[in-house]
Amino acid sequence: METIKGLWFEDGRIFIETAQGKVLSQSMKFFPRLSKANEVQRSEWSASPFGLHWEKLDEDISFESFTWSDNDPLTLYHQA
Repeated sequence: METIKGLWFEDGRIFIETAQGKVLSQSMKFFPRLSKANEVQRSEWSASPFGLHWEKLDEDISFESFTWSDNDPLTLYHQA
């Protein structure tokens, strides 16, 4: 499980910083419920062995998704 030191939103992206100091980001276009959420809703997250979870928003983001390219989300699902 990644240990998350920080999480923030900026310029249409979600950023995480790991306990090892690694900063990763992903486009918010992959996460429409999170994109539409307000600051309070976005601040109510928890980490699991697989990623991040916003219970009230019913939104989950895997740690793996932070390694995806910024291509259109539908394109990713059709890649071999």
